[in-house]
Amino acid sequence: MNRYIFLSEPGNRSSDLFFYIQKALAEKGLDKKIGLVRTQNVGFYSSMPVMRVIPDDIVYKDLTHENINRIIEEHFIHKKPVTQLLHKVASPYVRLENRNEYYKQFRIVLRNMGCIDPENIRDYIKRDGYRGLEKILKNKMTPDDVIDELKISGLRGRGGAGFPTWKKWKLTQEVPGDEKYVICNADEGDPGAYMDRSTLEGDPHSILEGMTIAGFAVGSRQGYIYIRAEYPLAIKRLEIAISQARELGLLGPNILGTDFSFDIELRWGAGAFVCGEETALIASIEGNRGMPRPRPPYPSVKGLWDKPSVINNVETYANVPVILDKGGSWFAKIGTETSKGTKVFALTGKTKNSGLIEVPMGMTLREIIFDIGGGIKDNKKIKAVQTGGPSGGVIPESYLDTPVSYESLQKLGSIMGSGGMIVMDEDDCMVDVSKYYLQFAVDESCGKCSPCRIGGKQLYDLLEKISKGSAVDQDLDRIKRIGQAMLKASLCGLGQNTPNPVLSTLKYFPEEYDEHIRMKKCRTGKCKDLVTYLIDPDKCIGCSLCALRCPVKAITGEKKKPYFIHQDMCIKCGECYNVCKFSAVKRD
Repeated sequence: MNRYIFLSEPGNRSSDLFFYIQKALAEKGLDKKIGLVRTQNVGFYSSMPVMRVIPDDIVYKDLTHENINRIIEEHFIHKKPVTQLLHKVASPYVRLENRNEYYKQFRIVLRNMGCIDPENIRDYIKRDGYRGLEKILKNKMTPDDVIDELKISGLRGRGGAGFPTWKKWKLTQEVPGDEKYVICNADEGDPGAYMDRSTLEGDPHSILEGMTIAGFAVGSRQGYIYIRAEYPLAIKRLEIAISQARELGLLGPNILGTDFSFDIELRWGAGAFVCGEETALIASIEGNRGMPRPRPPYPSVKGLWDKPSVINNVETYANVPVILDKGGSWFAKIGTETSKGTKVFALTGKTKNSGLIEVPMGMTLREIIFDIGGGIKDNKKIKAVQTGGPSGGVIPESYLDTPVSYESLQKLGSIMGSGGMIVMDEDDCMVDVSKYYLQFAVDESCGKCSPCRIGGKQLYDLLEKISKGSAVDQDLDRIKRIGQAMLKASLCGLGQNTPNPVLSTLKYFPEEYDEHIRMKKCRTGKCKDLVTYLIDPDKCIGCSLCALRCPVKAITGEKKKPYFIHQDMCIKCGECYNVCKFSAVKRD
Protein backbone atom coordinates (compact mmCIF):
# COMPACT_ATOMS: atom_id res chain seq x y z
CA MET A 1 0.00 0.00 0.00
CA ASN A 2 1.26 3.48 -0.90
CA ARG A 3 -1.04 5.19 1.59
CA TYR A 4 -3.32 4.42 4.48
CA ILE A 5 -6.55 6.15 5.43
CA PHE A 6 -7.38 5.87 9.13
CA LEU A 7 -11.06 6.59 9.65
CA SER A 8 -11.88 7.60 13.20
CA GLU A 9 -15.28 6.37 14.34
CA PRO A 10 -16.18 7.83 17.75
CA GLY A 11 -19.30 6.12 19.00
CA ASN A 12 -19.61 4.08 15.77
CA ARG A 13 -21.37 7.03 14.14
CA SER A 14 -19.45 6.81 10.87
CA SER A 15 -19.84 3.15 9.92
CA ASP A 16 -21.65 4.14 6.70
CA LEU A 17 -18.68 6.40 5.84
CA PHE A 18 -16.30 3.46 5.98
CA PHE A 19 -18.22 1.55 3.34
CA TYR A 20 -18.75 4.67 1.25
CA ILE A 21 -15.00 5.43 1.20
CA GLN A 22 -14.29 1.78 0.43
CA LYS A 23 -16.66 1.89 -2.54
CA ALA A 24 -15.38 5.28 -3.76
CA LEU A 25 -11.74 4.08 -3.72
CA ALA A 26 -12.69 0.96 -5.67
CA GLU A 27 -14.54 2.98 -8.31
CA LYS A 28 -11.40 5.06 -8.89
CA GLY A 29 -9.14 1.99 -8.96
CA LEU A 30 -7.36 3.07 -5.78
CA ASP A 31 -8.41 0.24 -3.47
CA LYS A 32 -5.17 -1.69 -4.13
CA LYS A 33 -2.97 1.36 -3.52
CA ILE A 34 -4.68 2.88 -0.49
CA GLY A 35 -5.46 0.87 2.64
CA LEU A 36 -8.57 1.82 4.62
CA VAL A 37 -8.45 1.20 8.38
CA ARG A 38 -11.29 1.75 10.85
CA THR A 39 -10.27 3.03 14.28
CA GLN A 40 -11.65 5.14 17.12
CA ASN A 41 -8.68 7.43 17.52
CA VAL A 42 -6.26 8.85 14.98
CA GLY A 43 -3.88 10.53 17.38
CA PHE A 44 -5.88 13.42 18.83
CA TYR A 45 -9.29 14.21 20.18
CA SER A 46 -12.37 14.53 18.01
CA SER A 47 -16.03 13.85 18.69
CA MET A 48 -16.88 13.73 14.98
CA PRO A 49 -15.65 11.36 12.23
CA VAL A 50 -12.28 12.35 10.78
CA MET A 51 -9.76 10.67 8.49
CA ARG A 52 -5.99 10.68 8.77
CA VAL A 53 -3.87 10.07 5.68
CA ILE A 54 -0.49 8.38 6.16
CA PRO A 55 2.35 9.04 5.26
CA ASP A 56 1.09 12.54 4.35
CA ASP A 57 0.03 13.08 7.99
CA ILE A 58 -3.00 15.08 6.95
CA VAL A 59 -6.30 14.94 8.82
CA TYR A 60 -9.62 15.78 7.17
CA LYS A 61 -12.91 16.74 8.85
CA ASP A 62 -16.49 17.37 7.58
CA LEU A 63 -16.70 13.95 5.95
CA THR A 64 -19.83 14.20 3.85
CA HIS A 65 -20.13 11.99 0.76
CA GLU A 66 -19.52 15.03 -1.43
CA ASN A 67 -16.38 16.00 0.50
CA ILE A 68 -15.05 12.43 0.43
CA ASN A 69 -15.35 12.41 -3.37
CA ARG A 70 -13.52 15.73 -3.48
CA ILE A 71 -10.69 14.46 -1.26
CA ILE A 72 -10.24 11.37 -3.39
CA GLU A 73 -10.23 13.37 -6.61
CA GLU A 74 -8.01 16.27 -5.53
CA HIS A 75 -5.70 14.68 -2.96
CA PHE A 76 -5.27 11.08 -4.07
CA ILE A 77 -5.49 11.57 -7.84
CA HIS A 78 -4.20 15.13 -8.40
CA LYS A 79 -1.84 15.16 -5.35
CA LYS A 80 -3.25 18.41 -3.94
CA PRO A 81 -4.55 18.49 -0.34
CA VAL A 82 -8.01 19.99 0.14
CA THR A 83 -7.06 22.79 2.51
CA GLN A 84 -10.65 23.83 3.26
CA LEU A 85 -11.33 20.45 4.89
CA LEU A 86 -8.17 20.13 6.98
CA HIS A 87 -8.59 19.64 10.71
CA LYS A 88 -7.35 22.82 12.42
CA VAL A 89 -5.53 21.00 15.23
CA ALA A 90 -3.93 18.04 13.53
CA SER A 91 -2.95 19.27 10.07
CA PRO A 92 0.55 20.67 9.48
CA TYR A 93 -0.80 22.73 6.55
CA VAL A 94 -2.77 24.97 8.90
CA ARG A 95 -1.00 27.72 10.81
CA LEU A 96 -2.03 27.59 14.45
CA GLU A 97 -1.92 30.44 16.91
CA ASN A 98 -1.38 27.94 19.71
CA ARG A 99 -0.08 24.53 18.66
CA ASN A 100 0.11 23.46 22.32
CA GLU A 101 -3.61 22.78 22.03
CA TYR A 102 -2.67 19.33 20.70
CA TYR A 103 0.95 18.89 21.69
CA LYS A 104 0.27 19.04 25.43
CA GLN A 105 -0.45 15.36 25.05
CA PHE A 106 2.28 12.76 25.52
CA ARG A 107 1.43 9.45 23.92
CA ILE A 108 2.84 6.16 25.18
CA VAL A 109 -0.20 3.89 25.32
CA LEU A 110 -1.67 5.56 22.21
CA ARG A 111 1.71 5.80 20.45
CA ASN A 112 0.63 3.80 17.41
CA MET A 113 -2.96 5.00 17.08
CA GLY A 114 -3.61 6.22 13.57
CA CYS A 115 -0.06 5.34 12.53
CA ILE A 116 -0.27 1.59 11.85
CA ASP A 117 -2.64 -0.89 10.32
CA PRO A 118 -3.71 -2.85 13.43
CA GLU A 119 -4.28 -5.92 11.29
CA ASN A 120 -0.68 -5.92 10.01
CA ILE A 121 1.93 -7.12 12.52
CA ARG A 122 4.77 -5.78 10.37
CA ASP A 123 3.47 -2.23 10.83
CA TYR A 124 3.74 -2.75 14.58
CA ILE A 125 7.24 -4.18 14.28
CA LYS A 126 8.38 -1.22 12.15
CA ARG A 127 7.49 1.07 15.07
CA ASP A 128 9.69 -0.85 17.54
CA GLY A 129 7.04 -3.46 18.25
CA TYR A 130 8.20 -6.62 20.07
CA ARG A 131 11.57 -4.98 20.69
CA GLY A 132 10.99 -5.06 24.44
CA LEU A 133 10.29 -8.80 24.34
CA GLU A 134 13.26 -9.37 22.05
CA LYS A 135 15.51 -7.42 24.43
CA ILE A 136 14.49 -9.67 27.32
CA LEU A 137 15.05 -12.94 25.48
CA LYS A 138 18.12 -12.04 23.42
CA ASN A 139 19.93 -10.38 26.35
CA LYS A 140 19.00 -13.31 28.59
CA MET A 141 17.38 -11.12 31.20
CA THR A 142 15.98 -12.92 34.22
CA PRO A 143 12.41 -12.57 35.48
CA ASP A 144 13.80 -10.56 38.39
CA ASP A 145 15.52 -8.21 35.93
CA VAL A 146 12.17 -7.53 34.25
CA ILE A 147 10.38 -6.90 37.54
CA ASP A 148 13.21 -4.63 38.71
CA GLU A 149 12.82 -2.56 35.52
CA LEU A 150 9.12 -2.15 36.26
CA LYS A 151 9.95 -1.19 39.84
CA ILE A 152 12.31 1.53 38.60
CA SER A 153 9.61 2.79 36.22
CA GLY A 154 7.07 3.28 39.01
CA LEU A 155 4.24 1.98 36.80
CA ARG A 156 1.01 1.56 38.75
CA GLY A 157 -2.05 -0.35 37.60
CA ARG A 158 -4.22 1.76 35.32
CA GLY A 159 -7.40 -0.14 36.11
CA GLY A 160 -8.36 2.09 39.02
CA ALA A 161 -6.71 1.16 42.31
CA GLY A 162 -3.18 2.12 41.24
CA PHE A 163 -1.44 -0.86 42.84
CA PRO A 164 2.27 -1.01 41.87
CA THR A 165 2.57 -3.30 38.86
CA TRP A 166 5.96 -4.69 39.83
CA LYS A 167 4.69 -5.69 43.27
CA LYS A 168 1.71 -7.57 41.84
CA TRP A 169 4.01 -9.42 39.44
CA LYS A 170 6.52 -10.16 42.20
CA LEU A 171 3.86 -11.61 44.49
CA THR A 172 2.68 -13.92 41.70
CA GLN A 173 6.23 -14.91 40.80
CA GLU A 174 7.11 -15.87 44.38
CA VAL A 175 4.15 -18.22 44.87
CA PRO A 176 5.30 -21.79 44.12
CA GLY A 177 3.41 -23.67 41.42
CA ASP A 178 3.81 -25.22 37.99
CA GLU A 179 0.77 -23.42 36.55
CA LYS A 180 0.31 -19.66 36.64
CA TYR A 181 -1.86 -17.37 34.55
CA VAL A 182 -1.65 -13.88 33.07
CA ILE A 183 -5.02 -12.16 32.65
CA CYS A 184 -5.89 -8.95 30.81
CA ASN A 185 -8.98 -7.17 32.10
CA ALA A 186 -10.61 -5.68 28.98
CA ASP A 187 -14.08 -5.57 30.53
CA GLU A 188 -14.53 -1.83 30.17
CA GLY A 189 -17.91 -0.87 31.56
CA ASP A 190 -17.84 2.77 32.69
CA PRO A 191 -20.45 5.00 30.99
CA GLY A 192 -18.73 7.21 28.43
CA ALA A 193 -15.43 5.29 28.58
CA TYR A 194 -13.76 3.71 25.56
CA MET A 195 -10.03 3.84 26.35
CA ASP A 196 -9.42 0.10 26.33
CA ARG A 197 -11.65 -0.47 23.33
CA SER A 198 -9.73 2.06 21.25
CA THR A 199 -6.35 0.64 22.26
CA LEU A 200 -7.39 -2.90 21.39
CA GLU A 201 -8.84 -1.80 18.07
CA GLY A 202 -5.90 0.41 17.13
CA ASP A 203 -2.87 -1.41 18.58
CA PRO A 204 -3.65 -4.99 19.68
CA HIS A 205 -0.06 -6.22 19.49
CA SER A 206 1.03 -3.87 22.29
CA ILE A 207 -1.29 -5.79 24.63
CA LEU A 208 -0.03 -9.16 23.43
CA GLU A 209 3.58 -8.10 23.90
CA GLY A 210 2.91 -6.70 27.37
CA MET A 211 1.16 -9.89 28.46
CA THR A 212 3.94 -12.06 27.06
CA ILE A 213 6.51 -10.07 29.03
CA ALA A 214 4.35 -10.53 32.13
CA GLY A 215 4.25 -14.28 31.44
CA PHE A 216 8.03 -14.38 31.33
CA ALA A 217 8.33 -12.39 34.56
CA VAL A 218 5.91 -14.46 36.66
CA GLY A 219 6.61 -17.89 35.16
CA SER A 220 3.37 -18.36 33.24
CA ARG A 221 2.75 -20.21 29.99
CA GLN A 222 -0.85 -19.15 29.42
CA GLY A 223 -2.66 -15.84 29.18
CA TYR A 224 -6.32 -14.87 28.84
CA ILE A 225 -7.88 -11.64 27.60
CA TYR A 226 -11.31 -11.14 29.13
CA ILE A 227 -13.19 -8.82 26.77
CA ARG A 228 -16.84 -7.90 26.58
CA ALA A 229 -18.73 -9.27 23.59
CA GLU A 230 -19.99 -5.76 22.73
CA TYR A 231 -16.54 -5.03 21.24
CA PRO A 232 -16.70 -7.04 17.98
CA LEU A 233 -14.03 -5.04 16.12
CA ALA A 234 -11.60 -5.30 19.05
CA ILE A 235 -12.24 -9.04 19.25
CA LYS A 236 -11.67 -9.46 15.52
CA ARG A 237 -8.36 -7.56 15.62
CA LEU A 238 -7.15 -9.44 18.68
CA GLU A 239 -7.86 -12.74 16.93
CA ILE A 240 -5.92 -11.57 13.87
CA ALA A 241 -3.05 -10.30 16.03
CA ILE A 242 -2.80 -13.55 17.99
CA SER A 243 -2.72 -15.57 14.77
CA GLN A 244 -0.03 -13.34 13.25
CA ALA A 245 2.11 -13.43 16.41
CA ARG A 246 1.96 -17.22 16.43
CA GLU A 247 3.01 -17.38 12.77
CA LEU A 248 6.11 -15.27 13.48
CA GLY A 249 7.06 -17.23 16.60
CA LEU A 250 6.17 -14.38 18.96
CA LEU A 251 3.47 -16.43 20.69
CA GLY A 252 3.27 -20.14 21.34
CA PRO A 253 6.09 -22.64 21.96
CA ASN A 254 9.76 -21.59 22.02
CA ILE A 255 9.27 -17.86 21.42
CA LEU A 256 12.08 -16.39 19.27
CA GLY A 257 13.88 -19.74 19.40
CA THR A 258 14.22 -19.78 23.19
CA ASP A 259 12.87 -22.22 25.76
CA PHE A 260 10.20 -19.69 26.82
CA SER A 261 6.67 -20.59 25.73
CA PHE A 262 3.56 -18.50 26.19
CA ASP A 263 0.17 -18.34 24.48
CA ILE A 264 -2.96 -16.21 24.74
CA GLU A 265 -6.67 -16.97 24.38
CA LEU A 266 -9.76 -14.77 24.39
CA ARG A 267 -12.67 -15.11 26.79
CA TRP A 268 -15.84 -13.14 26.10
CA GLY A 269 -17.81 -11.40 28.83
CA ALA A 270 -21.52 -10.65 28.78
CA GLY A 271 -21.11 -6.99 29.74
CA ALA A 272 -21.63 -7.13 33.51
CA PHE A 273 -19.99 -4.11 35.15
CA VAL A 274 -19.12 -6.13 38.26
CA CYS A 275 -16.90 -8.41 36.15
CA GLY A 276 -14.40 -5.57 35.97
CA GLU A 277 -13.58 -6.54 39.58
CA GLU A 278 -10.76 -9.07 39.39
CA THR A 279 -12.26 -11.91 41.42
CA ALA A 280 -15.63 -11.61 39.64
CA LEU A 281 -13.74 -11.64 36.33
CA ILE A 282 -11.95 -14.85 37.36
CA ALA A 283 -15.26 -16.46 38.27
CA SER A 284 -16.65 -15.55 34.84
CA ILE A 285 -13.64 -17.02 32.99
CA GLU A 286 -14.14 -20.24 34.96
CA GLY A 287 -17.71 -20.41 33.68
CA ASN A 288 -19.35 -19.34 36.93
CA ARG A 289 -21.59 -16.39 37.70
CA GLY A 290 -19.51 -13.21 37.84
CA MET A 291 -19.49 -12.42 41.55
CA PRO A 292 -16.62 -11.19 43.72
CA ARG A 293 -15.17 -13.23 46.53
CA PRO A 294 -13.56 -12.13 49.81
CA ARG A 295 -9.87 -11.26 49.75
CA PRO A 296 -7.37 -12.49 50.91
CA PRO A 297 -6.35 -14.78 49.35
CA TYR A 298 -5.59 -12.45 46.47
CA PRO A 299 -5.41 -13.67 42.86
CA SER A 300 -1.61 -13.47 43.05
CA VAL A 301 -1.82 -16.40 45.46
CA LYS A 302 -5.07 -18.12 44.50
CA GLY A 303 -6.57 -16.88 41.27
CA LEU A 304 -7.83 -18.56 38.10
CA TRP A 305 -8.64 -22.22 38.84
CA ASP A 306 -7.01 -21.60 42.23
CA LYS A 307 -3.63 -21.01 40.56
CA PRO A 308 -1.44 -17.91 41.06
CA SER A 309 -2.62 -15.27 38.58
CA VAL A 310 -1.59 -11.75 37.67
CA ILE A 311 -4.34 -9.42 36.45
CA ASN A 312 -3.83 -6.01 34.85
CA ASN A 313 -5.94 -3.96 32.51
CA VAL A 314 -5.34 -3.04 28.87
CA GLU A 315 -3.64 0.30 29.52
CA THR A 316 -1.21 -1.21 32.03
CA TYR A 317 -0.04 -3.90 29.61
CA ALA A 318 0.28 -1.35 26.76
CA ASN A 319 2.89 0.55 28.83
CA VAL A 320 5.05 -2.51 29.51
CA PRO A 321 6.74 -2.96 26.06
CA VAL A 322 7.84 0.69 26.01
CA ILE A 323 9.24 0.45 29.53
CA LEU A 324 11.28 -2.65 28.67
CA ASP A 325 12.48 -1.09 25.42
CA LYS A 326 13.36 2.40 26.66
CA GLY A 327 14.09 1.51 30.28
CA GLY A 328 12.33 2.08 33.57
CA SER A 329 14.30 5.25 34.32
CA TRP A 330 13.05 6.85 31.09
CA PHE A 331 9.44 6.18 32.09
CA ALA A 332 10.02 7.37 35.67
CA LYS A 333 10.96 10.84 34.43
CA ILE A 334 7.39 11.36 33.23
CA GLY A 335 4.64 12.30 35.67
CA THR A 336 4.83 13.04 39.40
CA GLU A 337 6.84 11.61 42.28
CA THR A 338 4.20 9.04 43.18
CA SER A 339 2.27 8.75 39.90
CA LYS A 340 4.66 8.02 37.05
CA GLY A 341 4.01 8.01 33.32
CA THR A 342 0.90 9.08 31.47
CA LYS A 343 -2.82 8.46 31.75
CA VAL A 344 -5.37 7.93 29.01
CA PHE A 345 -8.71 9.68 29.52
CA ALA A 346 -11.98 9.60 27.65
CA LEU A 347 -12.79 13.31 27.86
CA THR A 348 -16.55 13.68 27.37
CA GLY A 349 -19.50 15.76 28.51
CA LYS A 350 -19.83 19.51 28.00
CA THR A 351 -16.32 20.12 26.65
CA LYS A 352 -15.89 21.48 23.12
CA ASN A 353 -13.33 18.86 22.06
CA SER A 354 -14.36 15.51 23.44
CA GLY A 355 -12.40 12.38 22.66
CA LEU A 356 -9.51 10.19 23.71
CA ILE A 357 -6.45 11.93 25.16
CA GLU A 358 -3.21 10.87 26.85
CA VAL A 359 -1.45 13.28 29.18
CA PRO A 360 1.45 13.13 31.65
CA MET A 361 0.45 12.52 35.25
CA GLY A 362 0.49 15.82 37.11
CA MET A 363 -1.28 17.89 34.47
CA THR A 364 -4.08 19.86 36.08
CA LEU A 365 -7.74 19.26 35.43
CA ARG A 366 -8.00 22.84 34.17
CA GLU A 367 -5.30 22.27 31.53
CA ILE A 368 -7.01 19.10 30.36
CA ILE A 369 -10.46 20.67 30.09
CA PHE A 370 -9.55 24.09 28.71
CA ASP A 371 -6.21 23.69 26.89
CA ILE A 372 -6.83 20.26 25.38
CA GLY A 373 -10.62 20.09 25.57
CA GLY A 374 -11.05 23.66 24.32
CA GLY A 375 -13.29 24.78 27.18
CA ILE A 376 -17.02 24.45 27.68
CA LYS A 377 -19.60 24.17 24.90
CA ASP A 378 -21.61 27.26 24.09
CA ASN A 379 -19.23 29.24 26.34
CA LYS A 380 -21.19 28.30 29.43
CA LYS A 381 -19.71 28.19 32.92
CA ILE A 382 -18.07 24.99 34.08
CA LYS A 383 -19.57 23.51 37.21
CA ALA A 384 -17.69 20.29 37.90
CA VAL A 385 -15.81 17.35 36.46
CA GLN A 386 -16.46 13.73 37.35
CA THR A 387 -13.55 11.27 37.23
CA GLY A 388 -13.42 7.53 37.67
CA GLY A 389 -16.73 6.56 36.11
CA PRO A 390 -19.77 5.64 38.25
CA SER A 391 -17.42 4.82 41.15
CA GLY A 392 -15.72 8.22 41.06
CA GLY A 393 -16.52 11.52 42.68
CA VAL A 394 -17.59 14.92 41.37
CA ILE A 395 -14.93 17.65 41.65
CA PRO A 396 -16.10 21.30 41.68
CA GLU A 397 -14.68 24.12 39.58
CA SER A 398 -12.74 25.51 42.56
CA TYR A 399 -10.44 22.46 42.50
CA LEU A 400 -9.66 22.41 38.78
CA ASP A 401 -6.05 23.41 39.39
CA THR A 402 -5.46 20.07 41.14
CA PRO A 403 -2.76 17.98 39.42
CA VAL A 404 -4.07 14.63 38.22
CA SER A 405 -2.57 11.85 40.33
CA TYR A 406 -3.88 8.90 42.32
CA GLU A 407 -3.40 10.65 45.66
CA SER A 408 -4.70 14.10 44.70
CA LEU A 409 -7.98 12.79 43.27
CA GLN A 410 -8.49 10.53 46.27
CA LYS A 411 -8.09 13.49 48.63
CA LEU A 412 -10.94 15.22 46.80
CA GLY A 413 -13.24 12.23 47.25
CA SER A 414 -12.82 10.87 43.73
CA ILE A 415 -10.63 8.25 42.08
CA MET A 416 -8.54 7.91 38.93
CA GLY A 417 -10.50 4.85 37.86
CA SER A 418 -9.89 3.49 34.41
CA GLY A 419 -9.95 6.98 32.89
CA GLY A 420 -13.44 8.37 32.42
CA MET A 421 -13.63 12.17 32.69
CA ILE A 422 -17.03 13.82 32.28
CA VAL A 423 -17.29 17.62 32.24
CA MET A 424 -20.43 19.31 33.59
CA ASP A 425 -21.66 22.86 33.13
CA GLU A 426 -24.09 25.20 34.89
CA ASP A 427 -27.09 23.36 33.43
CA ASP A 428 -26.28 20.11 35.27
CA CYS A 429 -28.05 19.32 38.52
CA MET A 430 -25.88 17.58 41.11
CA VAL A 431 -28.81 15.66 42.58
CA ASP A 432 -29.76 14.41 39.13
CA VAL A 433 -26.14 13.46 38.34
CA SER A 434 -25.83 11.49 41.59
CA LYS A 435 -29.14 9.75 40.92
CA TYR A 436 -27.95 8.71 37.45
CA TYR A 437 -24.81 7.07 38.80
CA LEU A 438 -26.69 5.45 41.69
CA GLN A 439 -29.17 3.95 39.22
CA PHE A 440 -26.28 2.49 37.20
CA ALA A 441 -24.62 1.02 40.30
CA VAL A 442 -27.89 -0.48 41.54
CA ASP A 443 -28.56 -2.08 38.16
CA GLU A 444 -25.03 -3.51 37.96
CA SER A 445 -24.73 -4.81 41.53
CA CYS A 446 -24.33 -8.60 41.60
CA GLY A 447 -26.35 -8.70 44.83
CA LYS A 448 -23.95 -10.95 46.72
CA CYS A 449 -23.38 -8.63 49.69
CA SER A 450 -26.14 -6.75 51.46
CA PRO A 451 -24.28 -3.43 51.96
CA CYS A 452 -24.14 -2.99 48.19
CA ARG A 453 -27.43 -4.67 47.31
CA ILE A 454 -29.54 -2.93 49.95
CA GLY A 455 -27.46 0.20 50.59
CA GLY A 456 -27.28 1.22 46.93
CA LYS A 457 -31.07 0.94 46.54
CA GLN A 458 -31.66 2.92 49.73
CA LEU A 459 -29.36 5.69 48.54
CA TYR A 460 -31.16 5.81 45.20
CA ASP A 461 -34.58 5.96 46.88
CA LEU A 462 -33.44 8.86 49.07
CA LEU A 463 -32.17 10.77 46.03
CA GLU A 464 -35.47 10.06 44.31
CA LYS A 465 -37.30 11.64 47.27
CA ILE A 466 -35.05 14.70 47.06
CA SER A 467 -35.61 15.10 43.31
CA LYS A 468 -39.39 14.88 43.79
CA GLY A 469 -39.50 17.38 46.64
CA SER A 470 -40.68 14.93 49.32
CA ALA A 471 -37.45 14.66 51.32
CA VAL A 472 -36.68 16.13 54.75
CA ASP A 473 -33.42 17.39 56.28
CA GLN A 474 -32.87 14.10 58.11
CA ASP A 475 -32.57 12.30 54.77
CA LEU A 476 -29.16 13.92 54.23
CA ASP A 477 -27.89 12.31 57.45
CA ARG A 478 -29.28 8.98 56.29
CA ILE A 479 -27.38 9.32 53.01
CA LYS A 480 -24.12 9.95 54.85
CA ARG A 481 -24.61 7.01 57.25
CA ILE A 482 -25.52 4.56 54.49
CA GLY A 483 -22.66 5.78 52.32
CA GLN A 484 -20.11 5.31 55.09
CA ALA A 485 -21.45 1.83 55.84
CA MET A 486 -21.12 0.84 52.18
CA LEU A 487 -17.57 2.18 52.04
CA LYS A 488 -16.54 0.01 54.96
CA ALA A 489 -18.63 -3.14 54.57
CA SER A 490 -19.11 -3.83 50.86
CA LEU A 491 -17.35 -6.89 49.48
CA CYS A 492 -15.76 -5.33 46.40
CA GLY A 493 -14.87 -2.01 44.82
CA LEU A 494 -18.26 -1.60 43.15
CA GLY A 495 -20.11 -1.38 46.46
CA GLN A 496 -17.31 0.43 48.27
CA ASN A 497 -17.20 3.22 45.69
CA THR A 498 -20.91 3.43 44.82
CA PRO A 499 -21.51 6.26 47.35
CA ASN A 500 -18.69 8.43 45.93
CA PRO A 501 -20.83 10.49 43.51
CA VAL A 502 -23.51 11.34 46.07
CA LEU A 503 -21.10 11.94 48.97
CA SER A 504 -18.88 14.20 46.86
CA THR A 505 -21.79 16.27 45.50
CA LEU A 506 -23.23 16.53 49.00
CA LYS A 507 -19.86 17.82 50.21
CA TYR A 508 -19.20 20.34 47.44
CA PHE A 509 -22.75 21.37 46.46
CA PRO A 510 -24.77 21.35 49.71
CA GLU A 511 -26.75 24.39 48.61
CA GLU A 512 -28.34 22.45 45.75
CA TYR A 513 -29.55 19.73 48.12
CA ASP A 514 -30.92 22.42 50.47
CA GLU A 515 -32.80 24.04 47.59
CA HIS A 516 -34.36 20.73 46.62
CA ILE A 517 -35.39 19.84 50.17
CA ARG A 518 -36.36 23.19 51.73
CA MET A 519 -37.33 25.38 48.79
CA LYS A 520 -38.63 22.56 46.57
CA LYS A 521 -36.71 23.97 43.61
CA CYS A 522 -34.19 22.68 41.08
CA ARG A 523 -32.17 25.56 39.67
CA THR A 524 -31.33 23.70 36.45
CA GLY A 525 -34.76 22.31 35.70
CA LYS A 526 -33.50 18.72 35.53
CA CYS A 527 -35.71 17.54 38.41
CA LYS A 528 -39.03 17.97 36.65
CA ASP A 529 -41.22 17.54 39.71
CA LEU A 530 -39.71 20.73 41.14
CA VAL A 531 -40.06 22.88 38.03
CA THR A 532 -42.90 24.99 36.69
CA TYR A 533 -42.75 26.82 33.33
CA LEU A 534 -44.71 30.03 33.01
CA ILE A 535 -45.09 32.67 30.29
CA ASP A 536 -44.70 36.33 31.26
CA PRO A 537 -47.51 38.13 29.38
CA ASP A 538 -45.58 41.40 29.52
CA LYS A 539 -42.67 39.93 27.57
CA CYS A 540 -44.48 37.51 25.26
CA ILE A 541 -44.92 38.99 21.75
CA GLY A 542 -47.04 36.06 20.51
CA CYS A 543 -44.55 34.65 18.03
CA SER A 544 -45.96 31.11 18.64
CA LEU A 545 -42.52 29.45 18.52
CA CYS A 546 -43.02 27.91 21.98
CA ALA A 547 -46.38 26.45 20.97
CA LEU A 548 -44.93 25.00 17.77
CA ARG A 549 -42.11 23.29 19.69
CA CYS A 550 -44.25 21.94 22.53
CA PRO A 551 -44.46 18.14 21.99
CA VAL A 552 -47.78 17.74 23.86
CA LYS A 553 -49.56 20.90 22.66
CA ALA A 554 -49.74 22.28 26.21
CA ILE A 555 -49.28 25.88 25.00
CA THR A 556 -52.14 27.79 23.40
CA GLY A 557 -52.82 31.35 22.31
CA GLU A 558 -53.23 33.70 19.39
CA LYS A 559 -50.46 35.22 17.35
CA LYS A 560 -49.26 38.62 18.49
CA LYS A 561 -50.94 38.00 21.85
CA PRO A 562 -49.49 36.41 25.01
CA TYR A 563 -49.50 32.61 25.03
CA PHE A 564 -50.43 30.40 27.98
CA ILE A 565 -49.06 27.07 29.35
CA HIS A 566 -51.66 24.58 30.63
CA GLN A 567 -49.97 23.13 33.72
CA ASP A 568 -52.11 19.96 33.77
CA MET A 569 -50.78 19.07 30.31
CA CYS A 570 -47.18 20.28 30.64
CA ILE A 571 -44.56 17.48 30.79
CA LYS A 572 -41.85 19.98 31.80
CA CYS A 573 -39.51 19.12 28.95
CA GLY A 574 -38.20 22.70 28.81
CA GLU A 575 -38.47 23.10 25.03
CA CYS A 576 -40.47 26.32 25.39
CA TYR A 577 -37.82 27.75 27.70
CA ASN A 578 -35.01 26.80 25.32
CA VAL A 579 -36.55 28.27 22.16
CA CYS A 580 -37.95 31.54 23.51
CA LYS A 581 -35.85 34.42 22.20
CA PHE A 582 -37.48 37.09 24.34
CA SER A 583 -37.03 35.63 27.85
CA ALA A 584 -40.79 35.42 28.13
CA VAL A 585 -40.79 31.81 29.36
CA LYS A 586 -39.82 31.61 33.02
CA ARG A 587 -38.62 28.55 34.91
CA ASP A 588 -39.86 28.66 38.50
